[in-house]
Amino acid sequence: MGATVAIIGRPNVGKSTLFNRLVGKRLALVDDTPGVTRDRRPGEARLGDLRFTIIDTAGLEDADSASLEGRMRKQTEEAISEADAVLFVIDARAGVTPLDSHFAAVARKTTTPVILLANKAEGKAGMSGLYEAFSLGLGEPIAISAEHGEGLADLYDALLPHVERVEEEEQAATEEAKTDLDVDEDGELLDEDEPVGTLKRPLRVAIVGRPNAGKSTLINTLLGEDRMLTGPEAGITRDSISVDWEWREHHIKLFDTAGIRRKARVQEKLEKLSVADALRAIKFAEVVVVTLDATNAFEKQDLQIIDLVAREGRALVIAINKWDLIEDREAAWKLIKDANERYLNQIRGVQIVTLSGIQGQGVDRMLESVFTAYEAWNSRVSTAKLNRWLEKVTVNHAPPAVAGRRVRLRYMTQAKTRPPHFVAFASRPEQLPESYTRYLVNSLRQTFNIHGTPIRFSYRKGDNPYAVKKKRKIQ
Repeated sequence: MGATVAIIGRPNVGKSTLFNRLVGKRLALVDDTPGVTRDRRPGEARLGDLRFTIIDTAGLEDADSASLEGRMRKQTEEAISEADAVLFVIDARAGVTPLDSHFAAVARKTTTPVILLANKAEGKAGMSGLYEAFSLGLGEPIAISAEHGEGLADLYDALLPHVERVEEEEQAATEEAKTDLDVDEDGELLDEDEPVGTLKRPLRVAIVGRPNAGKSTLINTLLGEDRMLTGPEAGITRDSISVDWEWREHHIKLFDTAGIRRKARVQEKLEKLSVADALRAIKFAEVVVVTLDATNAFEKQDLQIIDLVAREGRALVIAINKWDLIEDREAAWKLIKDANERYLNQIRGVQIVTLSGIQGQGVDRMLESVFTAYEAWNSRVSTAKLNRWLEKVTVNHAPPAVAGRRVRLRYMTQAKTRPPHFVAFASRPEQLPESYTRYLVNSLRQTFNIHGTPIRFSYRKGDNPYAVKKKRKIQ
């Protein structure tokens, strides 16, 4: 995911010029007329070896919230709350204006780190404005010229600790979520010989999602009792709670979790612990149901949660909750399918079910999908079938030639399940483009019906290892 950095400031101080400079493309419109940028625009930024998401925002206007300018200001405020760091830009040639001072007071109240930039500071014309910027109380200003690329080394030094902090937090969260699935949440060893869904080995299902997506209401409906506190306020559930339950003679251990928010929005210590607990539930789950709000599905945070589940290698089902609130269901379903095609390439074919947690509609279909996803998660394909498939797909679409030499895929096997992990032996695997790996993974899914689970695919250099053994035996 990486760090997110928002650019803010009053209109016409050069925010979009800075955005284009960091992205390396002219993605944002630039004009001398104030207010050209109206929406938040994200881009993938590069500054030296730093990689982060940069968000261009509308100029901060001191306007009524009902007006267009007020709504633009609200978008900017949301960008600040979601960012890991903020670049506050002023025009050094114009000096500090009353509007700069007004919004600097707003910026000082935020818990998000703020870096003050005095733009258009090339030459002597911007020196007085640079010194005035100290009066804003946002620390030492950095003199830059977004148009001419000056001062970017100083900007790099200021951004470095914030980008590194986010990367370290994400790495720590990933390490925390890694586990050996042979133990339960109490640290007890599981009996691998026991079939899943029995009393001794219940299927472990975590229900996760953004705050107020209806997770606890859904569990109350499944259990037929008010085991979880619910309400319209986001964030009522604080702990990860496990409940033993039976559905159609299948034993299931359900994990209800606190809603997962963006790190930048996790302010209270209690809420930080709640997020860590939700990650722990994912870590011990075998199947994860990501609950989305039908009235506002596939938000950025939804996609980040789905990505986390995929990276942790868990089977996945997407539940579109609150479907009873949707009037035009045909149009809503089309939008969901389009979003699925656009955003969920890493888990193609994932099962999406619509339901109403409060009314109990669709919950049986959701649980059927849970067991289907679990079967896919445990998929094993024989080596003989894999190599027949490999021969066919490489004939239909041969690996690309690099420097006039074609990469040869010689042999393939499945290394493990949960999730399925395939290993291909190739002559020069480092030269295979990522697009070709995606082609192989998508073909694997389609051919062997492995949907609703991540697929791990790796390469090893060398010949068929079994062929080597065979040669030695003959000798």
